[in-house]
Amino acid sequence: MTRRLIEDYALLGDLHTAALVGLDGSVDWLCLPRFDSPACFAALLHDDSAGHWRLRPEGADRATRRRYREDTLVLETDWETPDGTVRVIDFMPVRGEAADIVRLVEGVSGRVTMRMDLRLRFDYGSIVPWITREGEDLQAVAGPDAVWLRTPVSLADEGGGTTARFTVAAGQRVPFVLTHRDSHLPRPHPVDPELALTETADFWRGWLSGCAYEGRWRGPVRRALITLKALTYAPTGGIVAAATTSLPEQLRGPRNWDYRFCWLRDATFTLQALLGTGFTDEARAWREWLLRAAAGDPADLQIMYGLDGRRRLTETSLDWLPGYADSSPVRIGNAAAGQFQLDVWGEVLDGLHLAREAGLAPIDSAWAVQRALLEYLEGNWDRPDDSLWETRGPRRHFTHSRVMAWAGFDRAVRAVRTHNLPGPADRWAALRDRVRAEVCEKGYDAGRNTFTRSYGSPDLDAALLLLPRVGFLPWDDPRVHGTVRAVQKELCENGLLLRYRTEDGGTADGLPGSEGAFLACSFWLADALHGTGRTAEAEELFERLLGLRNDVGLLSEEYDPHAHRHLGNTPQAFSMVGLVNTAQRLDGAHTETHTG
Repeated sequence: MTRRLIEDYALLGDLHTAALVGLDGSVDWLCLPRFDSPACFAALLHDDSAGHWRLRPEGADRATRRRYREDTLVLETDWETPDGTVRVIDFMPVRGEAADIVRLVEGVSGRVTMRMDLRLRFDYGSIVPWITREGEDLQAVAGPDAVWLRTPVSLADEGGGTTARFTVAAGQRVPFVLTHRDSHLPRPHPVDPELALTETADFWRGWLSGCAYEGRWRGPVRRALITLKALTYAPTGGIVAAATTSLPEQLRGPRNWDYRFCWLRDATFTLQALLGTGFTDEARAWREWLLRAAAGDPADLQIMYGLDGRRRLTETSLDWLPGYADSSPVRIGNAAAGQFQLDVWGEVLDGLHLAREAGLAPIDSAWAVQRALLEYLEGNWDRPDDSLWETRGPRRHFTHSRVMAWAGFDRAVRAVRTHNLPGPADRWAALRDRVRAEVCEKGYDAGRNTFTRSYGSPDLDAALLLLPRVGFLPWDDPRVHGTVRAVQKELCENGLLLRYRTEDGGTADGLPGSEGAFLACSFWLADALHGTGRTAEAEELFERLLGLRNDVGLLSEEYDPHAHRHLGNTPQAFSMVGLVNTAQRLDGAHTETHTG
C-alpha cells in the first residue's frame, strides 16, 4: 500500500486542477479536467495500480533535493547517481486549450539512464483506458476522457502500463508532455515544452510581483500565496480547501473527507490574506464567488459549494480504494454540505463587511443578499447547530456559532451607521446586544475564567480563540486572557493545538478515533498569544509552525505531534491562509475588528 509520507508531495497546478508529485518522482494524484473531477492518477489512495506517472533514474528511489524555482510553481528535482546528475523539471502550464503536465529531464553531469512508467487509470483507478498510438505518441481513451503522451523517447507496453528507458547526457533535455481533453473533442494543438516553461515561470513571477508583503517572513508568505493561487479555480474565483480527498486525520481511521470544494467559512480569513498582501483582484473574485453562492433563499445557505457554486455534493465511498495507509473509507462528495452550521451566516456577513471596509467596489445586489441573510438570522440565531467543526453527533448551542451570529448583526449595524446603507440598525443592535448577553451568561465558565465550547459543557475548543478576533470582546478583557490560557493548557499536544479533545468515545463529534493537531488552530493560538501581549511566545510558536512545512513550503490540514508527520488533505488552504495572516499580524499589518 502507500509508502510515501504526505509531506513527500509537492504541488503542480494550472488554476483549474492540481497534481501531486512525490520525492520518488511519481505523480500520484491528478484529477482532470478540474479539481473535483475523477482522478486518473490515484496511487495516493492505494498503490501504483490505481494510476501514477513515475520519472526517475533507473534503480533510484528518492530524489537528492528539490525546490520550486523562485516565485513560481515550477518544480525542480535533482537526482545524483554514481553515473551523473539529472534534473527533472515539472510544471503545469496555465490552462489554455487543454490541460497539460510537462516533465523535462535535463542532464546536469555525466550520463544517466532514466526510466519512465505511466499507468493511466480513469475514475479513481477503476477504469483501464484503451491505449493506441498516433504516430509516435500514445493515446488513451475511456468514456469522457482522452489523454495523449508526446515525447521523442521510444515507448513500450509493459505490465498494463507504458514504459520508456533512455539515457540523458549533460546538456541534453528530454521532454514529456501529457495532455488531457474531453474525448469527443479533437486533439488539442501540441504544447511546445520549452516555450511553455518560459511562459509558466513568467506567469507566476508576474502574478507574485503584485505582492505587497515585505515583512520578516517574506519567503514563507510568498510561497503560501502561490499555493493559494494554485488552489483557485480561475473560471469562477472559488478557492478549494485542498487539492485532495480522503487523506486521513488519523492513520487507519475513518476521518477521511473530500476537501475539493469551496467553504464559505474560509471567506473572511482568505480575504484578509489576499487584501493584506495586495491581491485585490483575487479578493474581488472570491467575494463575487461568495455572493453568487450565497444568493437564493437564505434558508438554503450551505457551508460549502462546488467550484462553480454547485450545491449537490453527494457523499459516496469508493470501495475499491483501500485509502492512504489503509485509511478507509475513501470518500468523494461531502455530506457536511447539508449540515446546519449557524456560524456561516455570520461568516458571510463578516467577509462582505471586510470587503466593504477594504474599499472593494460595491456590487449593486450585494446589500440585498445581505439583508436576506440577516432576515433569516433574526429568526434562527438561537437554534442549536452542528458547529464549524462539522460534527456528526447531536446538535448543540455552540459558543462560537452564537458569537458569529453576534458578528453578523454587528456588521449589519456598521453597514448602516458607517456606510449609510439602508436597514433597521436599532433592531439589529438590540439583537446584537441580546446575543452577546446570552453568550456571556451561558457560554462562559466564571469558576475557570474561560468560555466553553457549548452551553452547559465544560469542554473547550480552539474556535474560542476567535472571539476577540471578530471583536466580540477586546484583547485586554480578563475573560479573553483566561480563555487563551485555558485553551492552551487543555488542548495543546506537544505545543500544537487540537481543535477539541476526542478521547470520549465519539461524543465530542459523533465520530470514532482521534486526530492530529489542526494547523490553522495553532496559527490562531499564535495570534491569540500576540493579541494578549505574549508576543515572544507567539513568534516562537509561529517559527515552530514554519518548521513543520515540507521541503517545498507546503502544509497539510493537520500534524501528528507524536509521530512528527503531516496528516489530512494537502496542501490545505486554511493552513496556508493561517500562515499569511499570522505573519501579517506579528508584523503589525492587521488591525482587529472592535466591538460596536
